[in-house]
Amino acid sequence: MSTELLAPLDLAFWHLETDAHPMHLGALAVFEAAPGAQPRELLELLGTRAAAIPRLRMRVRDVLLPVGGAAWFTDKDFDVHRHVKRIVLSGDDFMPQATRLAGELMEQPLERGLPPWQMYLLDSVGDGPFAVLVKLHHALADGMRAVAIGAGIFDQIASAAAGRGAVRRLNPVPPRSWLPGPYEAAGMALDRLGDVRRALGVGASVVRASRLDLRGSTALTARSSGTRRLATAELDAGTVQRIRRTEGGTANDVLLALVAGALRRWMLERGEALPGVDPRALVPVSRRRPGGAATGNRLSAYLLGLPVGEPDPRERLRLVRTGMDRNKAAGPLRGAGAVAVLADQLPALAHRFGAPLAGNAARMLFDVLVTSVPLPRSALSLGGCPLRAVYPMAPLACGQSLAVALSTYGGRVQVGLVADGKALPDLDRLTAAVHEELRELHALLPTVPAPA
Repeated sequence: MSTELLAPLDLAFWHLETDAHPMHLGALAVFEAAPGAQPRELLELLGTRAAAIPRLRMRVRDVLLPVGGAAWFTDKDFDVHRHVKRIVLSGDDFMPQATRLAGELMEQPLERGLPPWQMYLLDSVGDGPFAVLVKLHHALADGMRAVAIGAGIFDQIASAAAGRGAVRRLNPVPPRSWLPGPYEAAGMALDRLGDVRRALGVGASVVRASRLDLRGSTALTARSSGTRRLATAELDAGTVQRIRRTEGGTANDVLLALVAGALRRWMLERGEALPGVDPRALVPVSRRRPGGAATGNRLSAYLLGLPVGEPDPRERLRLVRTGMDRNKAAGPLRGAGAVAVLADQLPALAHRFGAPLAGNAARMLFDVLVTSVPLPRSALSLGGCPLRAVYPMAPLACGQSLAVALSTYGGRVQVGLVADGKALPDLDRLTAAVHEELRELHALLPTVPAPA
């Protein structure tokens, strides 16, 4: 894989980026130190495994055709030491320091002349825990693809890849004429017409759904400062599943309801009037197909009103479940939330010059991003050091103050909250509200008698 055009959505993410709004996503992976583990050896292992991932050796360059387009090229001067670094933290309170530093590092844009990613080994003096912060540009990967790329650093995945061989050869494709036959041409025309009709429908939905403000929450409507803060929370996955089994819906419905309830608590504690309209969450949906193309972003999304005005936690969950059921019935290619699919219908030049307009329009469509990132179910480690938690981090769009990402690993739901540092200086209070909301919702469930 030496040259590959950026897919339309990848190109959109590449051009949406500004210095104040870097378009990278990430994760903070926390490990328990194994006896005898040495930071410098872990750093070398991290670099070796990252360098063995072909996708991480690619950088973006402009191309002549299509006009305004860009492509992935193998970086002939690739040096993994530019991307993998170690930072030693002082003091004994590791996690507060690691999350604070992770937020500061997420503020910094990736260097565009290099493969767009960074990894940081964060450790402290002694035998305590350590963490790996991973930053990947959104043009490089969506959430699911980021997990597939990042998983290459773990012992179990790296060993499996080595067993299959470092290089996977593609099956040759028989040559054929570039000129399609009449039936093929007719099919292509019908498909294209369907794509255009779908795009027009989504575009009309976006226009209808756009609004100028969220009446009530000063934090969610604050001007962007370009600063970043990270806060983390851990929830018991078993409790989430018990709520799901009792109330119906999916575990993701429960997590969305928890976010809604936490926002309500947080707004009231700040002395804010609850908004006159529900804040809208953009909930990304993967469009990847099993066995489909592995590269490029394949995303759509649903729009969901978060019922912060509803005081009853169980009713909030019912409203969330109803809203998500309605979204799923319509499908990921319809409605205003499917705005990402419009990228496929725009020429490369439109992405290059229309990015500033598109970036500023995000604020009119949604108020907070809430995304779930799937992780491997099996236990993972790095250099024999067990992985204890993975806190995912979603990018903040222009005009957004908060993004919430969730993942499940080791029987726990790990929550990563990325916020504008000046707009949400009390982000830790929002984290505490997530815990409180889970406890209250679980306490309200009807008691199930023990089996005889």
